[in-house]
Amino acid sequence: MPTTAGSSRTLAELMAGPQGARAPRIALVAGEASGDALGAGLIAQLRQRHPEARFAGIGGPGMRAAGLDAWFDASELAVMGLTEVLRHLPRLLRLRKSLRQQLLDWQPDVFIGIDAPDFNLGMERWLKQRGVPTVHYVSPSVWAWREKRADGIGRSADLVLCLFPMEPDIYARHGVDARYVGHPMADALSLQPDREAARAALGLGTRPVLAVLPGSRMGEVGRLAQDFIDAALRVAEQVPGLQVLIPAANRAVHAVLEPLLAATPFPSPRPRLLDGQAREAMVASDVVLLASGTATLEAMLAKRAMVVGYKVAPASAWLARRLRLLKVKRFALPNILAGEDLAPELMQEDCTPDRLAAAVLEWFAHPEAVAALQGRYLELHALLRQDASARAADAVDELLRDRGPGTRDPEQQA
Repeated sequence: MPTTAGSSRTLAELMAGPQGARAPRIALVAGEASGDALGAGLIAQLRQRHPEARFAGIGGPGMRAAGLDAWFDASELAVMGLTEVLRHLPRLLRLRKSLRQQLLDWQPDVFIGIDAPDFNLGMERWLKQRGVPTVHYVSPSVWAWREKRADGIGRSADLVLCLFPMEPDIYARHGVDARYVGHPMADALSLQPDREAARAALGLGTRPVLAVLPGSRMGEVGRLAQDFIDAALRVAEQVPGLQVLIPAANRAVHAVLEPLLAATPFPSPRPRLLDGQAREAMVASDVVLLASGTATLEAMLAKRAMVVGYKVAPASAWLARRLRLLKVKRFALPNILAGEDLAPELMQEDCTPDRLAAAVLEWFAHPEAVAALQGRYLELHALLRQDASARAADAVDELLRDRGPGTRDPEQQA
């Protein structure tokens, strides 16, 4: 049956329910690989509840495979840091303007912003003012950066879906509806990852393995890759036969890492540059050297000792210190969840090849310390393992039922 854009509906929509109702239209926006994975799991669960639903917005390959009509790719939002955002601001403003118009034309029944708070919270507030129910999936770190931000998040989102158990109580103090759903990564990883199977899959022997992950965004890779590679070289000089695995998050990262490795005089065996396979590399490793971020959670779930390093642009670091924006003493997610230092953290000026290498060598020198981590890791894994995608979909479904798809006041949509 033919349609006219923005007006007529298909026969399937007309048959989807009582007069005034139609198949749910669910808009989602994710800004990087981790958000794409969350979005893919959520779409799959929502489709089970609403087989006729339509999904559109911004996402990556996982969300497209799950059924998203991607108007833009998630990589276009993968910008981090105060100065980095400023540099990309004109392009982001153009994208936002275009997305707003497409959303108005499409008339979604709910908008789900997945992480990317600098972009999504503003979009959510704008849509909420026009009568669109809004969800923010992945709470910004209100426990780290000014708790009062919860008020503003509540003005943007009708519902906040939290990955970590300490977050809903903070929102409750500000009258914001927030639900703890757990973390999909904790659902995906076995409580007892099979190191031997991972090593066999990667063609590794029994010699020690170091996995090196300098990030997925080009900015962080540019700041961290050389220091991480130099640190791995120092470790390889001290650990005979060390096998170094360096997963490249994407082709652009691979292109940055390849010449750096070629110019570094590693002893035999030389490091292996992998295309993706970060999880396999972590499970196969003895120790992981990695950038602060979601990957630290994945290393914890893989039950691996780790050393965490990170640098932001100097201007971003200066502003954060000057404005006293950061309210936590710990940065790595395993340390924050545990409330103790399970992994060494080397940030900004401390993130040097010598210090990174020394921390990695400590783990290789003390296997009893690595063994002592396992029980704590298991406790944290069980805490996060909540069937997160299903719980998130249930919360979105409840919001859809309360508001009713296709029944919003047209005057609010102008």
